[in-house]
Amino acid sequence: MTEMTFYIALLFFSVVISQFSQILLKKSALKEHKGFIQEYVNPYVITAYSIFFCGVLIDLFALKKVPVSYIPVIEASGYIIIIFLSRVLLKEMFTKRKIIAICTIFTGIAVYLGNF
Repeated sequence: MTEMTFYIALLFFSVVISQFSQILLKKSALKEHKGFIQEYVNPYVITAYSIFFCGVLIDLFALKKVPVSYIPVIEASGYIIIIFLSRVLLKEMFTKRKIIAICTIFTGIAVYLGNF
């Protein structure tokens, strides 16, 4: 594995863990809380923001080596990942809009990589 491949994989990993933090935030939002403070200070929210913070640190570390031209493709993959994670972890169904969104993102990535 080349150094560039490692940093691209690291950047992709940061996108994945950021999506997991979004799932945790949604799980917290779906729960009933006793009060206003408990909505924001609970294990789901604290864990989600901790994971997101780690993702940002990994992002900053990886972006020192990854060319800026790679970033749109890697970041766009996050939208696809979140749809699949929400299906698996939250039992959300695939709707027509989600399928169209996935196809559109895949098409955009393919066009972008085709011009690369």
